[in-house]
Amino acid sequence: MAAATQALLSLFAASLPTKHRPLTIRASKLATTNPPIAGRKLRAAVIGAGPAGSSAAEALAAGGVETFLFERSGPSAAKPCGGAIPLCMLDEFDIPRHLIDRHVTRMRIFSPSNLAVDFGKTLRPDEFIAMLRREVLDSFLRSRAQSRGANLISALVTDLEVPTSNDAPYVVRYISNNSQKALAVDVVIGADGANSRVAKSIKAGGYACAIAFQERIKLTDDKMEYYEDLAEMYVGNDVSPDFYAWVFPKCDHVAVGTGTVCSKQDIKVFQRAIRARANSKISGGKVIKVEAHPIPEHPRPTRVRGRVALVGDAAGYVTKCSGEGIYFAAKSGRLCGQAIVKASEGGQRMINEGDLRREYLKEWDAKYITTFRFLDLLQKVFYGSDAAREALVELCGDEYVQRMTFESYLYKRLADGNRWEDAKMVCNTIGSLMRCNILGKKMESLKL
Repeated sequence: MAAATQALLSLFAASLPTKHRPLTIRASKLATTNPPIAGRKLRAAVIGAGPAGSSAAEALAAGGVETFLFERSGPSAAKPCGGAIPLCMLDEFDIPRHLIDRHVTRMRIFSPSNLAVDFGKTLRPDEFIAMLRREVLDSFLRSRAQSRGANLISALVTDLEVPTSNDAPYVVRYISNNSQKALAVDVVIGADGANSRVAKSIKAGGYACAIAFQERIKLTDDKMEYYEDLAEMYVGNDVSPDFYAWVFPKCDHVAVGTGTVCSKQDIKVFQRAIRARANSKISGGKVIKVEAHPIPEHPRPTRVRGRVALVGDAAGYVTKCSGEGIYFAAKSGRLCGQAIVKASEGGQRMINEGDLRREYLKEWDAKYITTFRFLDLLQKVFYGSDAAREALVELCGDEYVQRMTFESYLYKRLADGNRWEDAKMVCNTIGSLMRCNILGKKMESLKL
């Protein structure tokens, strides 16, 4: 839903009240006075080897920092994920085109009443949404980090010992090959997901989590042909009271799933509902994998403490409304790794909390915190009722909305809009919300 729910971002971002604008993080602007490290390089441990961790490890190792990348599950495992990434990520992160399963150029959005709107009319011939399998993408990014010099350790991290003095090391305790081991490092990046052990170790605070549930379903060739370049999204209380459901195409199967924050106990009920709504297109398919995973709903209260930084899901970098996380995970990991390289002068000097706040958090929040907060606002407006969801789908039929949406999503930048068209979009939004709310009330009265 990433491309369907950022439609109004360009228009409203500049007019957000002060509390919705980017955070200002106080940090010293003075040049670093950190002491040099004698006889070795700065040592960093990256816990978690998904897009966030692998991107961080690659930046660290390439920049001269001695890097240890911990991967719990081994190369073959990956968390459940829709697998959509924006076009700009392919070039920005040098993702080989052969990793792409599907080039999605059509998105069909279904309202609670099953009104279908095709989303993608304004895409240029060279534009598309890339669909990948997370296990394929993760393996590539992990291998590339290794090729740049990161040391991959396949292990279960059991504890992170936080030092009591500024110059003492952090100690990562882990189990590898049924043996308990320990590694002393200068800095730690927590990229270990929504249930981050690193976050708990530094008392980073909690956050609300959604649960995402997904089935991978193998379809016959004729039914897969329908999803050749098409992704489907469904909204409605039946498939999720506060999120959306999806059918996303992969190489030889589709990923069918849903998510929720407020009704986690009913996730299988919602999954049955999405399968029912998409039944004519997926019936007869064979379930080849079932996946479930927590998804953070907002950034953690604390993302840096001492010489520890959180990135990706561990930091809470998944957008509300759309559930987009892969790009922001990889981006936050790379930004954090580069920040450590810069502050340590290529691994030559020790770093401190002020360095991480200045070079990582301040930069991240300046770029993205407004987007996260705005999508939070959109979710409250459009996902609160079936009437509001009908209005959202109705708006998605507007070609100006589609162009502005894809421009913002595919390239991760605010699109340059037309003031007259922007004004029309606001009026249409208000009109759709009012009209659908009135119709919704009439439908409820008929049910009674």
